[in-house]
Amino acid sequence: MHYTQLGRSGLRVSRLCLGTMNFGTRTTEADSREIMNSALEEGINFFDTANVYGRANGFGTTESIIGRWLAEDPSRRDKVVLATKVYGDVDGWPNHGRLSALAIRSACDQSLARLNTDHIDLYQMHHIDRQTPWEEIWEAFDVLHQQGKVIYVGSSNFAGWNVAQAQETARQRHMLGLVSEQALYNLLERRNELELIPALMEYGLGLIPWSPLAGGLLGGTQAPGADARRSSPSAQELLAKHKAELDRYEQLCQAFGEPPGRVALAWLLAKPWVTAPIVGPRTLPQLKDALTALSLTLEDSQLAQLEEIFPPAGTAPEAYAW
Repeated sequence: MHYTQLGRSGLRVSRLCLGTMNFGTRTTEADSREIMNSALEEGINFFDTANVYGRANGFGTTESIIGRWLAEDPSRRDKVVLATKVYGDVDGWPNHGRLSALAIRSACDQSLARLNTDHIDLYQMHHIDRQTPWEEIWEAFDVLHQQGKVIYVGSSNFAGWNVAQAQETARQRHMLGLVSEQALYNLLERRNELELIPALMEYGLGLIPWSPLAGGLLGGTQAPGADARRSSPSAQELLAKHKAELDRYEQLCQAFGEPPGRVALAWLLAKPWVTAPIVGPRTLPQLKDALTALSLTLEDSQLAQLEEIFPPAGTAPEAYAW
């Protein structure tokens, strides 16, 4: 396993991050445990979850599965960089969601209880809260940090401007601020290259891409479960929009002699601003497949061919102005 630092922090994480969104919904607890066992055995030390994951079976279901797994063997906790998220609305009741100081404090305590731990290594804001001032948000995180409940703070689904707001306010408070951003980024979706990624590089944040296979579309038509992943309305819409590019992509991967999913992950790993793509396996074989991407180094000529099919989003503001 290869490791790298998370942004400008001293924290070292594996180049693949285990996403747990399927745990408790599409993946049984027994299979989830098997996946986590295997991930740890393979050297994956970066686990990502959220307080809303598994909510179809009860709010906090996924965190609870991870918590029971951690409780089985206390030595596991010290080996795992545990990341979860705050923002999700629990039940529609006032202050049970978003990023008020009250909501952050309450959500953190609930996540700690479900995860069977006394601290969260990376506590991430799942979305921007346009109704709460940054001074209040950072005050809440500062208290959690002083209490030893949160070590690092990250964001998810932020715009470049949101990152700048967060970091400048943190700087005024003499705080470390954000160390990472979790964002939608893959061969099909490159718009974050316009402004978000330049902001991350300027402020020293690590990028943790979610949906690295674009909901399975970049995994190839022959990949196990491909038909099921492509059957959703959103996937069908993307497939119709990008069918020509995806056909060319699969032909190119065939010429490379590599499975499409492995190529898509290797492309992300080749980007200097990417810390660790989030792989969210539903089954153990899917985890094993993802791990093979770590041993694939794409040549410059191969990267150039991929860029021809999926061109960069450009540079802001030149991409949309003179």
